[in-house]
Amino acid sequence: MSDSARSRGGSRLNYGWRLLMTACSFTLFSVGGLLLSLVWFNLLLLFQRDRHRRRQLARKSISFSFRCFLRFCRAMGVYDYQIDGAETLRADRGCLVVANHPSLIDYVLIASVMPDVDCLVKADLQHNIFFRGVIRAADYLINSQAETLLPESRQRLQRGDTLLIFPEGTRTRYGEPLELQRGAANIAVRCGCELRVVHITCTQRMLDKQSRWYQIPPVKPVFTVSVKQRIDSLQFMAQDDAASPLAARRLTRHLQQVLTPEHLETGHEPIKP
Repeated sequence: MSDSARSRGGSRLNYGWRLLMTACSFTLFSVGGLLLSLVWFNLLLLFQRDRHRRRQLARKSISFSFRCFLRFCRAMGVYDYQIDGAETLRADRGCLVVANHPSLIDYVLIASVMPDVDCLVKADLQHNIFFRGVIRAADYLINSQAETLLPESRQRLQRGDTLLIFPEGTRTRYGEPLELQRGAANIAVRCGCELRVVHITCTQRMLDKQSRWYQIPPVKPVFTVSVKQRIDSLQFMAQDDAASPLAARRLTRHLQQVLTPEHLETGHEPIKP
């Protein structure tokens, strides 16, 4: 057998293995979310009466579960990942963490190194049998609750919570420019808080908006999470911005620039949690 034939055979074998392990990882993620909801979070509800402490334990459990999941995927060769500036991200308090959203595991990557992060989630996920218990136990904010979203966000930010938001509202469509909603900017300027920019890239197309789970790349992809600058929302306010809609538009345009890859600079040294 020629070297090229062996190489093709090895590539096919590697592809088949990664496809099988991708299916296993999706199953593990879904079943893990269901077990957390049905068993662990119910035990917390039974034995931990303090709501704040119960929510804190739930979020730490989610973060630990995500770290285990990511390490499993790395060990099985599904993908690799690195997080640049995780210590900086963990130290942030009372700010919004805004990130681009190229793949299905962006939240998992960020939350894995932020054991007490809050999150703004889509209302549809409340109806997902695998994740609704996770959302409820972690007390995440729901994006459809328009009347209470702003005051609740302000209250949480003032007490030092860090709120993760993907300003696009959904995953980026491959090959298309980012289109940001103004939700993150509105919260930032109305609450007067700072924003931490996080940028996520992947060396191959995987788990994006237009891809199915089984459409894996020919070689193992590498996800990189880069922690970037912290932005003061007040710098986008003018003296006549009493209602702050202009400030929100300015900040949204700025985020559009800094979350686009070609506008980003090299971040911290990579670490592997």
